[in-house]
Amino acid sequence: MHANRHIPQPPHSAGEPYRGLRARIDPNQIPSPVDAIESDKQQWEGRTYLTLPGDNPPLSTTDFVAFDQGNSSPKFVRVSTWNIPSSSHLARECDIPLAAVFQPFADLDPREEPIPVVDCGSAGPPRCEECRGYINPWCTWTAGGCRWKCNMCNHETQVSADYFSNLDANLIPMDLPNRPELNKGTIDFVVSGKEYLAPPPLPRMSSSYFSVDPPSSQPREPKPLDYLFALDVSVDAVRSGFLKSVCVVLRDLLYGGTSHDGIESESSFPRGCRLAILTYDTSLHFYNLSPASPLASMMVVSDLDEIFVPLREGLFVDPWESRVAIEGLLEALLDRYLHTITDNATLGGALLAGLASLAGRGGHIIVFQSVLPAVGPGALEPLGDQTSLYGTEKERTMFLPRHQAWRDIAEECSEEGIGVSMFLGMNKPIDVGSIGIVSSTTGGELFFHPRFDPTRDQHVMASQLQRLLTRTTVYNCLLRVRCSNGLRISKYYGNFHERSVTDLDIGILDADKAISVQIEHSRKLDAREYAFLQCAVLHTTPEGQRRVRSCNLALQVADLAANVFRFADMDAVVCQLARESMANLTSRRIAHIREELTDRCSSILLGYRRNCAAATSASQLILPEAFRALPVYTLAITKCKPLKGRNVSADVRNYHAQKVLSMGVRATMQHLYPHLLALHDLEGNIALPDPVTRQMSFPSLMRSSHTYMEAHGVYLIDNEDLMIFWVGLSVSPQILLDLFGVDDITALDRNTIQLPALDTRLSAQVRNILTHRHMQRGRTPKMLFVRQNMDGTEIEFSDMLIEDQNNAAMSYIDYLCLIHKQINAALTNNGSISGGPSLRGSPW
Repeated sequence: MHANRHIPQPPHSAGEPYRGLRARIDPNQIPSPVDAIESDKQQWEGRTYLTLPGDNPPLSTTDFVAFDQGNSSPKFVRVSTWNIPSSSHLARECDIPLAAVFQPFADLDPREEPIPVVDCGSAGPPRCEECRGYINPWCTWTAGGCRWKCNMCNHETQVSADYFSNLDANLIPMDLPNRPELNKGTIDFVVSGKEYLAPPPLPRMSSSYFSVDPPSSQPREPKPLDYLFALDVSVDAVRSGFLKSVCVVLRDLLYGGTSHDGIESESSFPRGCRLAILTYDTSLHFYNLSPASPLASMMVVSDLDEIFVPLREGLFVDPWESRVAIEGLLEALLDRYLHTITDNATLGGALLAGLASLAGRGGHIIVFQSVLPAVGPGALEPLGDQTSLYGTEKERTMFLPRHQAWRDIAEECSEEGIGVSMFLGMNKPIDVGSIGIVSSTTGGELFFHPRFDPTRDQHVMASQLQRLLTRTTVYNCLLRVRCSNGLRISKYYGNFHERSVTDLDIGILDADKAISVQIEHSRKLDAREYAFLQCAVLHTTPEGQRRVRSCNLALQVADLAANVFRFADMDAVVCQLARESMANLTSRRIAHIREELTDRCSSILLGYRRNCAAATSASQLILPEAFRALPVYTLAITKCKPLKGRNVSADVRNYHAQKVLSMGVRATMQHLYPHLLALHDLEGNIALPDPVTRQMSFPSLMRSSHTYMEAHGVYLIDNEDLMIFWVGLSVSPQILLDLFGVDDITALDRNTIQLPALDTRLSAQVRNILTHRHMQRGRTPKMLFVRQNMDGTEIEFSDMLIEDQNNAAMSYIDYLCLIHKQINAALTNNGSISGGPSLRGSPW
């Protein structure tokens, strides 16, 4: 592609120019993240990754197949370097953040083996008497098989009589092939002992709701998962169509229906689970859904100072047994509140009602809210003008709850094993910084639909709710990460409630959520031995069985900085830097966080330069192979909406900050650097089934910059949250006809919500690409169609082009020059990146 044929930069939010002089650089010569992604796909998509230590794993963006050889798959855990530095001194020299990102219930490839489930009986799985770690493939055996040595703390534990097995000549138990827990890095233990039951919540001075039963001090028995759907029925919810959309979507997901593209669907609600329905405005409306009656009877609680549950029987029911009552209620709600004049909705009251209903067993509250909760517990005043807060010390208050009640509700729900997910369909600011803490603390999820439009948003909400109901989900969770001697966990990042220094309470944990940990040295490690990590999640399955998911990892120890960098994992490092930045929003100014990100990136590259390439000239920019794309991903973090320098609403910042804090590594990488495809240049056999193998190959990505785009092209960009089709002004009428069914760009409807199914090769190819991406993430994001220089939403597309100058930040070329200048100054002055004030205040 010739440089002089590219389009001018589309309308975009203002960027930041490079201050000072810099050499002219060919954009094609700078490191490209796309090259690394495509190269890794070619290497691994036809091979199986074996998980034993000693090899770099595939990138998180690659659809690889892993074979568990005793180490958990990289889909479950990734570390910032697969060769741990042997000492804290070496770790400081390299400056790579030591971190691990755990996604314990990540989806597996259909070609991979399912996670083994092991039932060790009433005694439970063998555990170390000292550190309480779980037996795993890296434990060793002594005393003829009578004791096993813990790989975490080296303590020897006596083997029970029913677990004993003689050892062979290699000191390996002879029944090893029949013991999945001694072969596989990821395992599910079935546990039935009382010590594994969910602990009761910590006692409180006063209860937030009224109950005739005293607070239970007994552990919670495992039971099938209960869902409570809480629907805002205020006037805003009715007028916007939000309530109607919720009722239609809920009915279709419970009992099957027809999707927006005419496809029949089956029920998505988990079999064996129960549900309850609650509606609320300035009072709470409970419904008796007992199958004994075809009509749902309503009970109203109007006292929001003393909330209680007015019925015991008929609140939670099997949706199939009570189908008539539930369908009748969902249809009646629309007529019942059609002429309502109530403009408030007590979200805090609805959450406390859900807490009272599910206390003692746990469950999942799914809330549909459309207005700022200005009445009842946690009542909030409308948000004032917050533009004056940017750049001041009060900026951090935008990311903190404005009422203590929301933090209290969040902690109570988490301790009771209750997760809260929220669908927000508002027309005015709703203070995500306050109400969102309930979702983030309990392990739930936020779904953001500002200015809700049923035509545009209903099918997206249906896809999100379907994913929420069908993905792997567990509840009543207690998570702990253990390290071998010489390492310790210093901090956790993610959506959880920190019950103690070592244990995390999580109401619900699903396949899309991840927890990261920061690791420190407590003493020097032996390079001849492995270092170990074990993440154990005690949880209850939706079927009501108590289990422990154990993820184990053995890591090589390195004495040399070259090996630390050689086995570094940029995906895990970027994910950890993004999480740290989001966590710092409550305590630091955005501008300082952005500056620190640049410093962190420069420090990592400086560590490589000093320890692995010291002989080269200081004027040369030398990048380690593992971190060639680190600058562009660091730039992408500074351009994401929570850290964006220009005015972005507090609700948008908080929503995206919570999302980044909980996403897995793959989703984070694809969100930060959106995938861009040229659809007009697809080869004839791309995204179509091979006549022999029936397999499909998908097109290569292109760099995220307007300098690689042409006016006669059609492009698709996708950041996991939003997909945008960009249509150039000079596009061929035939391409328009084949893809959109119109031959004139002015006839293209920008309000289209889906790609038309046409009987053309190009249409089939693009629809196959969309289907493939839907299967990868399990849901459909919002979709926009924009025309070059014609539609206002083009700015959204342009701001997703990370390598351009936009989002109050530099272009990739300018940013790389800034990084180079910082490293060059540190090498010349024999200093550090963040150690001196000179760099912080420098003009570049």
